[in-house]
Amino acid sequence: MFHRVSIPTPFQVGPVNTYLTGRTVVDPGPNSEEAWAKLLAALEARELAPDDIEQILITHPHPDHFGLASRFRQRGARIVASESSTAILHDFPGRLDEEQAYFVNFFERCGMASETARTVTELPAAFLSYASSVHVDHAVTDGDEITVDDTPVTIRGVEGHAVGEVFFCFEAGNERQAIVGDNVLAEITPNPFLQPPATPGGSRPRVLPRYNDSLDELATESLDRLLPGHRDIIEDPTARIEAIRAEHEERTETVVDLLDRPTTPVDVMEALFGELPATEQFSGMSEAVGHLDVLEARGQVEQEESGGVIVYEPA
Repeated sequence: MFHRVSIPTPFQVGPVNTYLTGRTVVDPGPNSEEAWAKLLAALEARELAPDDIEQILITHPHPDHFGLASRFRQRGARIVASESSTAILHDFPGRLDEEQAYFVNFFERCGMASETARTVTELPAAFLSYASSVHVDHAVTDGDEITVDDTPVTIRGVEGHAVGEVFFCFEAGNERQAIVGDNVLAEITPNPFLQPPATPGGSRPRVLPRYNDSLDELATESLDRLLPGHRDIIEDPTARIEAIRAEHEERTETVVDLLDRPTTPVDVMEALFGELPATEQFSGMSEAVGHLDVLEARGQVEQEESGGVIVYEPA
């Protein structure tokens, strides 16, 4: 049903998968001239122009997935995304400001030097030009149904990898398929990025425990084929999900072995990855804190704050 197009991005993950069917585009890619040219060529090959596109579906509010959506909306296409991602998509710079304000302080409390914390949290601002904000015309939630190229598509809300992420599930021939964003990827083990509290003063979401739970639920759904946000189509969803879960469990056990004394999240990151460049430290901290969150949820570690710094030790 869907035709996959590899769209270039400026991000380390590499090209993003855009999916086309009829007059619908799913995850059009980042807002760059290179990406736009590649997508226009793919549309032209299907005898379509940008003005012919009727709707843009967005799996989650990350720049490499939604950046070009605004160009299509200016040409009359409706934007479909989850209800909980609408505010982020509508004002992406504002969302980045919120994240930066929260994570500078949080990373310092995790044992990171103040100057490094500021550098790490300010780096994403360089990519704002790829993330053109866009108004969502049709907000969807878990269980909703939309029509794509005369085919019913069911919305499945998932938690963990990104705020407001959704799958688009449908029947194609005798197969149950789903477009799954970045939740399940071939060859890559997804690392859910840390998220700030949903409301000021609220609790920080425990993204890796939620992500693990979402994978466990997905493994029970008997899907035949997954269309991911990057790399190749996944022909054996159960095997790939099990492999990702196993890799996360192995890393969690490695973190357990590191906690032979009161240990900061920065200590964990450095033990896992060595000396990371500033460009990789947000993802490194996301993984270190994520695995500590998993262990804390299981009652295997305890967290306390000493001198303004968060430390973990075995329960």
